[in-house]
Amino acid sequence: MFSGLRQRFRKRFSQEEDESPFREGADKRKKSRRPPNTAFRQQRLKSWQPILTPKTVLPLLLLLTIICVPIGIGFMVTTYNIQKVEVNYSKCDTLANSDYTTIPGKYAGYHFRSSGNKSTAIEWKYNDGVCSIRFDVLNDIKSPVYLYYKLTSFYQNHRKYVESYDWNQIRGEAVSWSDISSDCGTMRYRDDKIIYPCGLVANSMFNDTFSNPVNVATNKEYSFSAQGIAWHSDLGLYKRTAYNSSDIVPPEDWVEAYPKGYTEADLDALATDERFMNWMRTAALPSFLKMYGINKSDTLPKGQYELNIGMNYPVTIFGGTKSVIISTSSVIGGRNMALGICYIILGGLAVFFMLAFLVKQIFTKKRLNHSFLDELAGDRLSTTASGVQGPRDIL
Repeated sequence: MFSGLRQRFRKRFSQEEDESPFREGADKRKKSRRPPNTAFRQQRLKSWQPILTPKTVLPLLLLLTIICVPIGIGFMVTTYNIQKVEVNYSKCDTLANSDYTTIPGKYAGYHFRSSGNKSTAIEWKYNDGVCSIRFDVLNDIKSPVYLYYKLTSFYQNHRKYVESYDWNQIRGEAVSWSDISSDCGTMRYRDDKIIYPCGLVANSMFNDTFSNPVNVATNKEYSFSAQGIAWHSDLGLYKRTAYNSSDIVPPEDWVEAYPKGYTEADLDALATDERFMNWMRTAALPSFLKMYGINKSDTLPKGQYELNIGMNYPVTIFGGTKSVIISTSSVIGGRNMALGICYIILGGLAVFFMLAFLVKQIFTKKRLNHSFLDELAGDRLSTTASGVQGPRDIL
């Protein structure tokens, strides 16, 4: 009788359990998309974390010092050996006279290996749009010698400026009227003709001219060439245009250079103009240098030189400056002490922290030793006072 009742209760209970929502939840849990219970899928892989102890940190800081300081000194020495003359001639038309006068110190600077205690005065004069600069070269300068121009506060990295050109035009294609890139904006057409090359970048090309420096004593020129100054990767990108010279006009700010428009010879020259290629490679920072000329073979003899600059490029409209630089170079580039100084500062910081950690470790270790002994002495006194025998008393 009781066994029959038990069987009925079991059967009924099992039916209720099968129909229970909790049972349905359990079935759903069985279909879970939980990742397999493996070390990789459950992020239980063995890991390693360095334990920073004085025995590991101090040698690393010492190694960092040994590496950084000599590299910084090497960069400083290499940079120091670079020779250059730099003149900011932005205000030559307002500050200079018709006769040579000394340029204020904030507008000119130079560095030569054998300058010693000698001082040289850099002078300028201005006549009819030409700024003439006279400077001394205190020792022979071996080739290669570079001629740069420098602009400040000119944001070639502005998004709309960077995109303002037609790449198909640069590659030599005769782009039709309707296919000219809209990135060129209003500088696509002029006088019912297509502007070649169109856009802001080409229109704003630097157009000051620099003569070759002339030795005042011997009247000999030191020649700078415009060949070999562009990136090798750019030389294959610029092609002779397929336009006819009668179908196109130069950009608006090029009118003085091409008052009667283009000729076929002008189009041939523009395709190989490396100064134009350098300008079209936009700079990432608002202050930048671009190469204007190079002399790879001749030594620049010491003496006094005169350089004439045709001032055509306005810089006051954007609050910038323009400078001319004659300089040598090195394996790390031009004369800039920043990289060497950074390495030396990094090495100095490593020395400072190494000494600080060493002193801290010495004094901290002594205090820890004393505190450990004090704790032992305190335990001995407490056990003695309570009448409990310590390990040594038991022995």
